[in-house]
Amino acid sequence: MATKFPLNKVRNIGIIAHIDAWKTTTTERILFYTWKIHKIGETHDWEGTMDWMEQEKERGITITSAATTAFWKDMQINIIDTPWHVDFTIEVERSLRVLDGWVAVFDASQWVEPQSETVWKQADKYGVPRIAFVNKMDKTGADFYMTLDSIRKRLSGDKAVAIQLPIGSEWDFEWVIDLVTMKAYKFEWNSWEKVTEVAIPENMVDKANQYRAELVEKAASLDDALMEKYFAEWDLSVEELKRGIRKWVCANNLYGVICGSALQNIWVQLMIDAACDYLPSPIDVNNGILTVMDPDDKEITEQIKVDENSPLAAIAFKIMTDPFVGKLCFTRVYAGTLRAGSYVYNATTWEKERIGRLLQMHANQRQEIEEITAGNIWAIVWLKDTRTWDTICDVNKKLMVESIEFPEPVISVSVEPKSKADQERMGMALSKLAEEDPSFKVRTDEETGQTIISGMGELHLDIIVDRMKREFKVECNVGAPQVAYRETIKNPVKDVEHKYSKQTWGRWQFGHVIISFEPYKEADADDNGIKKVNKFVNKVVGWVIPKEFIPGVEKWLDWSYARGYLAGYPMVDIKATLTFGSYHEVDSSELSFRIAASKAFRDACKKANPVLLEPIMKVEVNTPEEYMGDVLGQINSKRGRIEEMGQRGQAKIITCYVPLSEMFGYSTQLRSASQWRASYAMEFDHYEEVPTNVAMKIREERGFKLAEDDE
Repeated sequence: MATKFPLNKVRNIGIIAHIDAWKTTTTERILFYTWKIHKIGETHDWEGTMDWMEQEKERGITITSAATTAFWKDMQINIIDTPWHVDFTIEVERSLRVLDGWVAVFDASQWVEPQSETVWKQADKYGVPRIAFVNKMDKTGADFYMTLDSIRKRLSGDKAVAIQLPIGSEWDFEWVIDLVTMKAYKFEWNSWEKVTEVAIPENMVDKANQYRAELVEKAASLDDALMEKYFAEWDLSVEELKRGIRKWVCANNLYGVICGSALQNIWVQLMIDAACDYLPSPIDVNNGILTVMDPDDKEITEQIKVDENSPLAAIAFKIMTDPFVGKLCFTRVYAGTLRAGSYVYNATTWEKERIGRLLQMHANQRQEIEEITAGNIWAIVWLKDTRTWDTICDVNKKLMVESIEFPEPVISVSVEPKSKADQERMGMALSKLAEEDPSFKVRTDEETGQTIISGMGELHLDIIVDRMKREFKVECNVGAPQVAYRETIKNPVKDVEHKYSKQTWGRWQFGHVIISFEPYKEADADDNGIKKVNKFVNKVVGWVIPKEFIPGVEKWLDWSYARGYLAGYPMVDIKATLTFGSYHEVDSSELSFRIAASKAFRDACKKANPVLLEPIMKVEVNTPEEYMGDVLGQINSKRGRIEEMGQRGQAKIITCYVPLSEMFGYSTQLRSASQWRASYAMEFDHYEEVPTNVAMKIREERGFKLAEDDE
């Protein structure tokens, strides 16, 4: 049975960072100093506790988010270590949604890097409080003040405030000043386990006073009582200052910036203190109130208290297949108590399920428990009908927690089993992998019969294929990557009329519709910039079309959008308005109106200037200056658009936008052009119209006619 902590002593935190900021190394130190592990596992030695998958150990990167629970002083800390790579953005997205606070790790020798900016924006999207840990202070080129300035300029404005300062940097970094207590600390012993209080060096006193004054002023400004004392005495006590910082951080108006070196074990203990002192508990989020919806009418909402005695409200935010216990549902319990052996209601699928075993997770290790109380993030074994982001609630109190939007895939490949035995296993493997990862999709091509898998990038699909081979013993051949193009219309077309009258299977069919089509600009409001939407509006007055036939019109328009017009890609950002029509009392049916709507849409496309859209990636290239010409030449040859050129230390930084279709194999090309000294990072940014000559080539490759009329 797990020890129960009061909610104000619980912290649900995540660790986020760009590649090579030593995010997982930081997590390992947290586990070591909280006595969760007794030997530090190094990622570069393939021994990291949280990177437990074989693919993670081989590549030295985090691929899947891993959860654990640690205990520090009188606090319980539930931790999720997330991937850095943009291909696994879904792991960050769903973790952000269920966690209460984050520790963002930055490389002290770098400015804010692309993936750090991406996850920071995701945290902004969900309003998650966070503190910043400037790591690698012992590294050559480390500069705490440069990194702090970069965080302010690129991410937070004046919300980022130092609460600690380093004494020394690079090889002589061993001391840190805590601006809250105005004390300096030195780290000693074998693993720097002993923290010794020392005097602030004289040459740092003025700087420490300057940054503390900034911190005190910021902390006092949100609390009237603290502000009053500040103006009276121009200072605050340690407890008052901590209270002010915590209030600001929980309100998402201050990001405390601390520093250290996880690899050298310097300042990690005090970083854990900062996470406990300043990041919110479950009852600090929205003042301990959870807004839930009626599953049958999502417009009806109510508020419940975040408490173990409230009605059950929980989210199954991650599904994982465990080879030893089967299907695991990682679950955040927001309110109420989840007990082993009890029955619950899945408000998303409308199914009643029985809770089997409950597990407290430590990466891929498990401890059986009897219940999960409000504020905790643990796992349920084998909920048959529960999927990612389903709401679990009491059988007698049905409610639903707000869902999230999952990103749409941008790249696809075909997979073909090598043998009949592989074919039988492949379907099961793909089904389980798709259940685990909502950003991974599987479909069968209607024309070729091929199995097409789609994901967020080449690495994402490479990992999927590798997991099929290792975990499910499926050998398969993989086709060349294919970009997830989209189609849309640029011009509105009003009152497109189609009257369908034809004898089918011995009887006449009659359907008559008049529909207007136009670009649907409201779709641009989507925060992800990935999931495109279409809209249907019914403006038919009276009984010119019976109401029971109108859903068929909308459904068949959706079917037509999915089939595309120019090259068979899904059509997006289209608003269809049904304005008029007619019917026959005997010959009309839903089928006839379906066909009429589909034909009207095809007719409209001929006049609406349809275009292809392609995913555009934001790319940041880091290169020595002597290779700038070659790198810029490569970007231009890939239809890239240079956005910004700057400098970071001795390196040149190029920010540009490049079509995803041009980025395949770029890693090898860049290394070749720079003698392996340049690197790049990219993330999906938006969809953009494909140039006419490229669009014609794409249509030709897919076997579509180039004539205006494709009937």
